[in-house]
Amino acid sequence: MQTTFRSVFISDVHLGTKACQAIHLLDFLKNIKTDTLYLVGDIIDLQEMRHRAYFVEAHHQVVQQILAMAQSGTKVIYIPGNHDAFFRQFAGQTLSGINIRLNARHQTANGRTFYVSHGDEFDQMVKISPLMLAIGDRAHGLMLSLNQWINGVRRFIGRPYWSLAGYLKSHISKAKEFIERFETAALKSAQSQKVDGYICGHIHFASFRLKEDILYCNDGDWVEHCTALTESASGEMSLLHWSEQPRVIATEPTIDDWGLSPMPSRN
Repeated sequence: MQTTFRSVFISDVHLGTKACQAIHLLDFLKNIKTDTLYLVGDIIDLQEMRHRAYFVEAHHQVVQQILAMAQSGTKVIYIPGNHDAFFRQFAGQTLSGINIRLNARHQTANGRTFYVSHGDEFDQMVKISPLMLAIGDRAHGLMLSLNQWINGVRRFIGRPYWSLAGYLKSHISKAKEFIERFETAALKSAQSQKVDGYICGHIHFASFRLKEDILYCNDGDWVEHCTALTESASGEMSLLHWSEQPRVIATEPTIDDWGLSPMPSRN
């Protein structure tokens, strides 16, 4: 599988929490080469660390690897999200080789312009259902604990990583409705800004959606799905899953299907 890219986008790492899949992320960062690395928010979960911090050695190593990439020539752009919003006050500054911005405009090798932001700005625009509020609070914490337990068993029996959260989001109608509303808000924002597409994270659901020649890209997360958005040397976008069996899970669509892009099984 290709591991050299023009640009890579990751978000929702949530370093400092037990749910963070730091070992998989560290392996990913050590095995790729990229000209530009975008950190699209919620990299360090300062919000959760106020209550309980879980910053083990693997989490430190992820930070050190990102700093090493910045020092060795990779352009690293950090766009803080709602869980690491503290760093937004440093927007416009470069710290240890990392350029901090509130948002960015990324131009691909094939000449397209994408607006890049974390995506939490759409929270007030998208009505969140009671189900999603529950998932976002205690139920989400329980789901992540179950996810860890399930994958512990899967590792023991030699099975690859599998996301319980991804399965539920793909099969519960209210969750799918929320995701679609979020994507629609991002597409409308891209249209108003006269760009070719929108890149974000925030909702922990990696996907593509093409509507009226505007491409929505969500890079997913490193808590539930272990996914990244990548740009090839020629400018094409792909979504990768990286765990025991790294693979491409989706390539950008070429036609408008007015809905969620079909995603392959995560078994």
